[in-house]
Amino acid sequence: MPFLSAALDRVKPSATIAVTDKARRLKAEGRNVIGLGAGEPDFDTPANIKLAAVHAVEAGKTKYTAVDGIPELKQAIIAKFQRDNELTYQPNQIIVGTGGKQVLYNALMATINPGDEVVIPAPYWVSYPEMVALAGGEPVPVICTAEFGFKLQPEALERAITPKTKWIILNSPSNPTGAAYTRAELKALTDVLVKHPHVWIMTDDMYEHLIYDEFEFTTPAQVEPKLFDRTLTVNGVSKAYCMTGWRIGYAGGPAQLIKAMATIQSQSTSNPSSISQWAAVEALNGPQGFIKANNKVFKQRRDIVVAMLNQASGIDCPRPEGAFYVYPSCAGAIGKTTPSGKKLETDEDFVSELLEAEGVAVVQGSAFGLGPAFRISYATKTADLEEACKRIQRFCGSLR
Repeated sequence: MPFLSAALDRVKPSATIAVTDKARRLKAEGRNVIGLGAGEPDFDTPANIKLAAVHAVEAGKTKYTAVDGIPELKQAIIAKFQRDNELTYQPNQIIVGTGGKQVLYNALMATINPGDEVVIPAPYWVSYPEMVALAGGEPVPVICTAEFGFKLQPEALERAITPKTKWIILNSPSNPTGAAYTRAELKALTDVLVKHPHVWIMTDDMYEHLIYDEFEFTTPAQVEPKLFDRTLTVNGVSKAYCMTGWRIGYAGGPAQLIKAMATIQSQSTSNPSSISQWAAVEALNGPQGFIKANNKVFKQRRDIVVAMLNQASGIDCPRPEGAFYVYPSCAGAIGKTTPSGKKLETDEDFVSELLEAEGVAVVQGSAFGLGPAFRISYATKTADLEEACKRIQRFCGSLR
């Protein structure tokens, strides 16, 4: 359609949203579908956070705010970074956006010039390369296999960096694999980055608090203070605080970069919801005990899903350190034929036939840059997860 922008040629729709939407449509048609595509906690937003939003409405805090966030939320974010990450920021080094996705997008739009390269470990969140492309840059995927825990190795990072490299995007714990970098693993990567002063680090720490088995979270600027002045540390309240729909993300970084990001935001969305900002103040400053309680449930679900998937024919499911995803290989199913006569040639075929045959919606690994695999979100009811895994076992067992 000539009317549309050529920029659309550089970007694909979100595969995770597409799967979730299809599952909703099938449910509306009366199909018994279990949707495991969306990365959204099934727990409700804690009551104290909801009450803070109610109080904000009653107090008339419903007007425009500063583009980059209210002072109270910036102070709560500063305190969080100091408390959890040993990072010290000033208010002009903090920005609040409409979800973590907007913060990442604004940073890329504010910095990328045509031809600039962004190193992205794969598997990656589906939006990273698309946002880089929309900004006019070149995504540079670096394959990270299950052999290395889906984690970027320092030698591979060194090989990927060129004079055109502007950013590297790190995500730990990871969407889609749940893999999380230890301090030593991060230090090996930051040692490489110290040698390349033209490369900036964008770290997406959205799943910071969703970690298991006594894993200790660290973030790049904490591990290597020499990188502080060229690191954007991105986080938000969506996942750990069960506030996906509230749409609040934030970041700490160099003041000049933060100012540029605020300029982009001022001409697009302006400020995030005032009510959501006040709720986020309570989320960051209020009681944190529910996170540990939720994680106990997530860990139980992880262990159930990993055990049951590894009992399915042709499936190999590693056990992740964090987030609420597993990323099993379905290589053992590729090349086989379904009872309906469909030969599975790709992981997209696998997930499509699984949805049609058994009503289980998952996302193909090729959408995340590494297949044949699929992603399951276990942020849903335990009974539904168990039933979904039984259906996957049955589907895999039916292949010939």
